[in-house]
Amino acid sequence: MVKVQYPYVTVYTLTVLIGFPTNLLALYAFIQKIRVKTTPNCILLLNLTISDLCFLIFLLFKMAEQIAGRWALPFYLCPFSGLVYYSTIYTSTLFLTAVSVERYLAVAYPIHYKLKRHAVYALIASLSIWICSFGHCSIVYITEYNRDNYSHDSNVCYDNFTEKQLQVLLPVRLELSIALFLVPFLITCFCYFGFIRIVVSSPHICRSKKQRAVALVAATFAVFIICFTPYNISHVVGFIQGKSPEWRIEVLLLSTFNACLDPIIFYFSSSAVKRSCCSFWTRIKHICIWPPLLHKLFNRGTEIVGPQDQMSSTRL
Repeated sequence: MVKVQYPYVTVYTLTVLIGFPTNLLALYAFIQKIRVKTTPNCILLLNLTISDLCFLIFLLFKMAEQIAGRWALPFYLCPFSGLVYYSTIYTSTLFLTAVSVERYLAVAYPIHYKLKRHAVYALIASLSIWICSFGHCSIVYITEYNRDNYSHDSNVCYDNFTEKQLQVLLPVRLELSIALFLVPFLITCFCYFGFIRIVVSSPHICRSKKQRAVALVAATFAVFIICFTPYNISHVVGFIQGKSPEWRIEVLLLSTFNACLDPIIFYFSSSAVKRSCCSFWTRIKHICIWPPLLHKLFNRGTEIVGPQDQMSSTRL
């Protein structure tokens, strides 16, 4: 029996409670927008939202593991949940990069991009990202499913690897950190630095849109630096040391915040999400305002009735 890690359970719980409502709200907004007009940016953000929701669903498996102190679910779910969990981390990096490329092309080459801007290209790119991410992370499924010491009563999931397994796993992790994190991050930096330079220096763009652009870039870099960089550094350190770093599970915990920070990117990059958030907040305020109004009306009614009753009683 493994000791329950309450800090992990707390972080997982907060991520689920914040991530599910915000991503579902973004999902609704993107679906509504696609019904009206399908754009490449909307398709990429929709896929990023789906990736976050898949991540949150399988985060529940990790939460259950931490609460139970061991892997208590059916054994066949361990390799599958690991595959989806780790794959969606890298689909997020790739979709964020794709959004940055789309933004940069739209402002750097507006005429040429507008002529060749088709939703089918975004669909092909999205499918390629899903295949690339799951294809690279298939080592998670293979390693766990073919574990030599694996049994139906195993207390661990994707942990305690043998030397033979690490000889295969560590080089693959290094390749993941380079191909699915470092290269996309460098592309994102190039695109967003160029994007900000063009937007800020343009006299035809209003101040509010410039502020939204800066906020979009800041939120994206926050996701890369806070959520993905420490985890991928552990891959490099593990390859150099020839073993999984002991602090790898702690930095992996930071990646869960990705599902909470992505909705901020949605808010600043999509007017549809912004409208949905404003509409949702307005409804919440109406719901919160109604009870005081009813209470006020009730008190007003008693105030009117009270003196009349008092006058009638004095006459009697």
